Amino acid sequence: MNAIAQSGAAGVATVLALAAVAAGPVTVQETSGETLELPGIVRDFRERTDNGGHPDFERRPPEGYRLYKGLVETFLDENGRPVFTGQGTVMRKSWRDWQGKRICECVASRHPRAGDKSGTAAESGSGGIQSPRSFELWYRDQAGINMFAPLTITLLKREDGSWVFDDELDPVYAELGGFFPIDGELFGNAASVEGMPDHNYHFTFELHATFTWTSGTDRFLEVRADDDLWVFINGALVIDLGGVHRKKSQYVDLGRLGLTNGAIGRLDLFYADRHRKDAKLRIVTNLDDLRPADSPIGPPPSLGTADN
Repeated sequence: MNAIAQSGAAGVATVLALAAVAAGPVTVQETSGETLELPGIVRDFRERTDNGGHPDFERRPPEGYRLYKGLVETFLDENGRPVFTGQGTVMRKSWRDWQGKRICECVASRHPRAGDKSGTAAESGSGGIQSPRSFELWYRDQAGINMFAPLTITLLKREDGSWVFDDELDPVYAELGGFFPIDGELFGNAASVEGMPDHNYHFTFELHATFTWTSGTDRFLEVRADDDLWVFINGALVIDLGGVHRKKSQYVDLGRLGLTNGAIGRLDLFYADRHRKDAKLRIVTNLDDLRPADSPIGPPPSLGTADN
């Protein structure tokens, strides 16, 4: 980690620690008091109109602020990173399972189940992502384009055995009014805009975990986000919430994925906040043996700086 990132990381840790002390004990209705910490990496960007800004942050897509499917490939690349497809499709109506829960179209296609209901998608578009070059830098370190720091989120165990992280329930983030983990840190808060809260917008977050799969268990993952969020299980896309949009949710029943009994599975989550004024993140799962996993390690980006 370079000196700038180390300094930023220390600042983030200090801010979160002080906020937790000020807020007092975590109290969420119907929780058992147990916690699960999952470390990740947050990367901060300047918005596109700033000097050195990234072209994908604070860019209005031609199709408007919408939910897209298919902005990323359905499998991670050889370095464990998502890959921009070039364009996705605006969602009109979500795919749903037999419970009526919103699901990823690629899960319904690869692992169909009775009771699934097809959704619809309309016009194609890039979702405000300029190019493969610009997207590659979302989840890779690049001096001058982003700054990074470690960030741990804390999931709380509920009485039903599931785990939840929710910016609306966590006392630190609830006080901030959303998932704003680096306010005042790294590149600092975004330029003031009349009528907008003062926050450090324009960042990405990734986390990685492993679990042991037991056949016949009823295990699920449900997420809600504003903006982009993708989840991969064993490298395959299972949650597809691309685009600049208000909070949207999807659900996956892991029992339909054909996982091998007793095998170690891997969960990779990639999030981005690209637009004022909200940043939202909620994760709910009853995977009861999630363990932190190493971040993917790959060569540094060879594409240079992002196009503006």
